[in-house]
Amino acid sequence: MKPDFLPDVNVFSADYRRARQLFVAAATQAGARISSFIHPMHGPECETLATDVAWLGEADADTVLVLLSATHGVEGFSGSAAQTDFLKQVKTLPHGVGVLIVHAVNPHGFAWLRRVTEDGVDLNRNYIDFTHMLPINKGYEELADAIVPESLDADVLNACDLRLSAYLHCHGSEAYEKAVSAGQYSFPEGLFYGGRAPTWSRLICEQIMSDFRLNERKRVAVIDFHTGIGPFGYGEPVCDHPPGSTGVRLARDWFGDSVTEPALGTSISVAKHGLSDYGWMHGVGEPLVFIALEFGTYSFERMKQALRADHWLHAQGVVDWHQAQTQAIKGAMRKHFYPATADWQEMVLCRSRQCIRQALAGLEAESA
Repeated sequence: MKPDFLPDVNVFSADYRRARQLFVAAATQAGARISSFIHPMHGPECETLATDVAWLGEADADTVLVLLSATHGVEGFSGSAAQTDFLKQVKTLPHGVGVLIVHAVNPHGFAWLRRVTEDGVDLNRNYIDFTHMLPINKGYEELADAIVPESLDADVLNACDLRLSAYLHCHGSEAYEKAVSAGQYSFPEGLFYGGRAPTWSRLICEQIMSDFRLNERKRVAVIDFHTGIGPFGYGEPVCDHPPGSTGVRLARDWFGDSVTEPALGTSISVAKHGLSDYGWMHGVGEPLVFIALEFGTYSFERMKQALRADHWLHAQGVVDWHQAQTQAIKGAMRKHFYPATADWQEMVLCRSRQCIRQALAGLEAESA
C-alpha cells in the first residue's frame, strides 16, 4: 500500500501522446481555460502535436505563475507530470494570483524523444537577436567532429573520446562543458545548436507572453522544468537573472538558499547563450522571476553519448521509428532524461510541489 503522503506517480506517461491526454483531462477537470497551438508536423506514429495552454484564476490577476514543460522535448516527461499533478491537486488559488500552464513547449522533441526541435535547434539556445553577430564557440568548433562523429563504429567513437578526453585534461572541466554545451551556431547537425532564426516553439512562447499580457502584470514567476544533469532526482533551482538583480533577490527569498547562479559558478549548469530565460526576461521585463528546475539523472558523459547517437541518427536522413537501431538510440535518450524509476518520480513530484508552493506564496505576497 502506498503511504498517503506520497504523490501519485501515475501522472507520469510513457510517451507524448499519453502525456497530452492526461494533461488536457486534468486541466478540464480543474476548470481551466484551455487553448492549443497545433504544430505543423506530426509525431512518429502520425499523432497530432501541439503546445497546449491552460489558465486558472481571474483573467486580470495581478500576479501569474507560469509552468513550462518540454523546452527540451524529451525532458518533458517530468514537467508534464508536475503540471498534471498540480492540476489534479489544486483546489483554490491565492487571492490575486493566476496560473498559466504551458504544456509541451517543444512537442516535436517530446514526441520524437529528441532534445531539439523539428529543425534540430536547441530551443534553450535559440533566444538571441539574430540580426546581430552570432556567438562563436571556439571550443565546439575544435571538437565538432568528435562530438558528433561520422559513424557510431566502436573504433571511431573511441578515437573521438580520446580527443575529448585530451581537451578535458588540457583545459579543465568548466572549459570542456562550455565547449560542448554552452551553445553553438555553426553546426546545424551538432549538439546544442542555437539555429539561425527563431523556431516555431520560440514564436509560440512569444505569442503566449503577448496573449496573456504578462509584461503588464505586477509580478510573473516562471518554473521551467528540465532534466539531465546533477545528482539523481535532485531538483536544482537554477537562476540566470543577472547577479544582484531583483529577479535573483526574489528567487532567493521565495525558493531559499538552494537557488544557484551559473553566472557566479554556483550551479551544476555553466553559463550559456540564448536561454529561454533571456527570452522571457525580454518578453516580460522587470516583473519576471525565472528559475529552471533541473532534475538530475545520470552523468554528463552518459548524456553526451545519448545525444551524440541521436544527432548522428537524424543526420542520416528520414528516421525509421520502428527500426531496431532507432529504438535503441531512442531508448537511451528516454532513459537518460526520464529514468522512470518510482523513487525518481516521487522525488520529482515532491520537489515540484514544494517549488510551486513557494512560488505561489511569493506571488501572493507581491499581489497583497
